[in-house]
Amino acid sequence: MWLELLNFIIGIVFGFFHRGKEDRMGILKNGALAGILLGIIFVIASMFLLPGSISIDVSFLGVFGIFIEIIIFVILFIAGTFIGDWLEGVRKK
Repeated sequence: MWLELLNFIIGIVFGFFHRGKEDRMGILKNGALAGILLGIIFVIASMFLLPGSISIDVSFLGVFGIFIEIIIFVILFIAGTFIGDWLEGVRKK
């Protein structure tokens, strides 16, 4: 749970400081790439470095569970990116 929250907050910060509100497709592409990278890092951290209840655990599904967990991290990061972009637009008005 904590790693997902951290990933979401990093996504909000990324979206807030990313230039250009009108470039939604660019934000989506950059957010997806950064989300995949952070998802892989956080999944490895939750599996090996920080075992326990710091993140969701779908490792009982094997490799398929790892991919599901990475996809969850990517979705959270992209959602945070769009929220950060929205906050940037609200702040400018």
